[in-house]
Amino acid sequence: MGRELFTAGYEGINIDTFISNLLAKNINCILDVRALPLSRKPGFSKNKLANRLKDVDIQYVHLGALGSPKDVREKLKSTRDYPTFFKTMDTYLSGQKNALEIAYSYVTNSTCCLMCFEHFAEQCHRKIVAKKIINRDGNGLKVKHI
Repeated sequence: MGRELFTAGYEGINIDTFISNLLAKNINCILDVRALPLSRKPGFSKNKLANRLKDVDIQYVHLGALGSPKDVREKLKSTRDYPTFFKTMDTYLSGQKNALEIAYSYVTNSTCCLMCFEHFAEQCHRKIVAKKIINRDGNGLKVKHI
């Protein structure tokens, strides 16, 4: 089986279920691609999440530069225009080469999962981040949304 890059959203689940899902896939590194790693959901803000993950030997890395900028998020909220959102994010992420290289270095050395809020990857920018990492890899990396 080839190398895998996982993605996950925590919408609709609690922290215990989220961590159980990661452990079930032998994920040992979370790449948090939220611009602002804050959450109203208990356990999902940066420090609490990092501590919970550390307790189960999962490394936590926040890569805010790979998150959706506030103006882009706000425009999506008002328009619900996902095609434009994904096109804008693709362009934005193309300019985040350093952050993508950092993400790729983790992916090459660990079993990583890109994390954001949205449950469905089809509605989340993490699918674009994953695509950029796959393009960087060029070596058969597979993406699995969990």
